[in-house]
Amino acid sequence: MYDETLSAPQMQRAKGRATVSFVMGKGRARLKDLHQSGSAKAMLPRVHSETPEVVFLNTAGGLTGGDDMRFSLEVGAGCRVTATTQTAERAYAASAGHATLDVDIRAGAGAHVDWLPQETILFERSALHRRTRIALDRDAACLTVETLVLGRAAMGETLTTLDVTDRREVTRDGVPVLLEPLRLTDAALARGHAPGVLGGARAMATVALVAPGAEDALDRVRAVLDADGVEAAASGWDGKCVVRALAHDGFPLRRLVAQVLMTLRPGPLPRVWQI
Repeated sequence: MYDETLSAPQMQRAKGRATVSFVMGKGRARLKDLHQSGSAKAMLPRVHSETPEVVFLNTAGGLTGGDDMRFSLEVGAGCRVTATTQTAERAYAASAGHATLDVDIRAGAGAHVDWLPQETILFERSALHRRTRIALDRDAACLTVETLVLGRAAMGETLTTLDVTDRREVTRDGVPVLLEPLRLTDAALARGHAPGVLGGARAMATVALVAPGAEDALDRVRAVLDADGVEAAASGWDGKCVVRALAHDGFPLRRLVAQVLMTLRPGPLPRVWQI
């Protein structure tokens, strides 16, 4: 017999932390520490270059309300490291609460870090709080990208309900140099066709190079922005080159983002990126 006095079952939630650090040794970046627990993993695939790659992975297969995932990367002085995610992250419908995803990256003097996560796909009724912090010392540099896709176009999905806070910040010697706050709610989706909101787009991306002289890359970047199905623009100022792009589907946006990244960095994209 059903007992109404019984409390609701406690849902299992995914939690995890993965931490990786590198230091310079014998002329190249070498692994110093590696920690992983819960559903967060960090893999170091074999690569044919002097630049190591870190692939962060959420083995839970996605995020939902109450999940808590934390990735951190420390790149020592003079090192160059590329970090990415194994596949697209998925924010699923939340029955209660928000999923939390924190990314913390530090780059020492003269270091260069490429933080190139694959896209995040938002599902109907998803609730996500994400914060990405990149702390640069002195003349360190970073190249970073973030892509959000609102539902799966191939499945005919149209989102009407979600609650997403996505804050990205880059500091140099503790001083903010780039802040990218984003808030997506039901109200924003309802006005999604307004030019000041999404302009009808279902996917959006920001690519940012923060480095001494980064603004000099502006002409090279603008030369590759003419892509079918994507509206994009680039700006360069004060040690930054930033590209923002909107598209009606995630695939053409992904191709453009890949082209921009290859323009801004030496060598190919991480092998887990499939275009």
